Amino acid sequence: MTKNKINITIILFLIIALIACTESGNEPRDENLAPDTEIFLFPDNPDSINQQKSRLQVHWWGDDPDGIVLGYYFRWVGLSAKWSFTTSNDSLFSLPIGSADTTYVIEVMAVDVEGNKKYDNSVMWNNEDIGPEPFIDANGNGIWDEGERYFDIGMIDPTPASMKFPIKNSPPEIEWNKESIIPEETFPVITVAWNATDLDGDESIVSIDLAINDIQNAIQLPGNTRLVTLRIVDANAIEPEFEILINGSVDKIFEKTLKGLKLNDFNRLFVRAADISGSYSEVQPLPDTSRTWFIKKPKGELLIIDDYSGGTDAETFYNNLFAEIDNGNYAEKFDVMDIEITKLPFPNITFLETMKLFKYIYWYSDSSPSLELTSSVTQKFIIGGGKIGYSMTIQEASSSFEFDLATIQSFLPIEGFGEESPISFLFPGGNIVPTSDFTDYPQLRTATTISYVRTYIPSVLTAKGIHNLTSNQINGNISLINNTKELFFIGLPLHQSDAIDGSVRTLIEKVFIDEFGM
Repeated sequence: MTKNKINITIILFLIIALIACTESGNEPRDENLAPDTEIFLFPDNPDSINQQKSRLQVHWWGDDPDGIVLGYYFRWVGLSAKWSFTTSNDSLFSLPIGSADTTYVIEVMAVDVEGNKKYDNSVMWNNEDIGPEPFIDANGNGIWDEGERYFDIGMIDPTPASMKFPIKNSPPEIEWNKESIIPEETFPVITVAWNATDLDGDESIVSIDLAINDIQNAIQLPGNTRLVTLRIVDANAIEPEFEILINGSVDKIFEKTLKGLKLNDFNRLFVRAADISGSYSEVQPLPDTSRTWFIKKPKGELLIIDDYSGGTDAETFYNNLFAEIDNGNYAEKFDVMDIEITKLPFPNITFLETMKLFKYIYWYSDSSPSLELTSSVTQKFIIGGGKIGYSMTIQEASSSFEFDLATIQSFLPIEGFGEESPISFLFPGGNIVPTSDFTDYPQLRTATTISYVRTYIPSVLTAKGIHNLTSNQINGNISLINNTKELFFIGLPLHQSDAIDGSVRTLIEKVFIDEFGM
């Protein structure tokens, strides 16, 4: 009897519980509530904040009273009517600037996860169609396809959070590139570069103002210009001007020239940047006021390049030599450039353009010539109409003086070397005798001990040997000229090969006047 009473009690309890659950299930559910959105900035004045730079990071958050926030729609009022979707709580924006005082308004609205479980091609918000639901376009065709992930948009904040951003234009900044170190004295050719930036985006830099001696006479280069080569148009003009090679390219000569250049005088460059709002950077001089830059006018068509590090005896010898040739006709008509002292910025560009100011070049060195320069400029100089003579020895390749045969062949027309390695010392008295094809050339003789002497095998197609070196130590071809008579080379320092009085002067006159046509 007791067991039956317990069973009946359990059954009645279950019936009552079932009825209670059924009644609860029939009650209407609460309506889904829209989320609320806030922006992370809390200014004293709700209508404005302090001026910001045009690149700024904005933060926001959303609160859904009855669920979870899926993501956010945002837009910049006045820039675009289209809403963009993100699941992030912040974003970095680059806002365009058209003037120094610009105000933008951002609107952000949160979205909850209570979507309709299907992809919608139209999302309605406050009776406005804001486009299809955002999705991950896996195949890149621009439309949603079955199986692609999408964001099922639920309730959207009907009152977006908004904030005004008064944008403060940041003036550009400019500085000379660290390689733009101008020597104290140059010819009227120089290559310079600068670094220009703007916190509002480098694309907002619309021009680079470049001037020589007076910023008021600046010309405006394109805003993306970062390197130029300046070379004189006519050294004999009453008012000489620089033409401007953009990026150092002869194929990109700027339409305007740089006026105000002073030859045989001190000069200074000035540069500044301007942005789209009309704001300027500070004016940067080059060189700065602690240094000077003297630009010398070429005296004539002949340049002597001093690549010799063994003292001043060689310098004195060649200055006297070229002052005496042709009965002193060239005494005041040649220039000297000591490349051990004059370190040009961006030499692969500037050095060649400097050489092109002249038609004839005599380049002398010791056993460590500047092979990187000779190999990069020689053929270009010759193609441009120049003629060049070399006097140098070439030591054995090592970790401190690296080169290979191809490096030498890039500027000399040779098949190879006569020896595997140069001799360490050639004693005085070595005879430099002209070959049977060049009997009108003088014989030379070494006057002092010379280091790192080797002989050369002229190219059978493009050159001819002029002199043979004969001695008890080494024998073979030591000088050559190319078939077009544009390049002469002797593998000895001429100032140490003058034991026969007047022979070196006769050789220089033969090469430069008779062969080159100077």
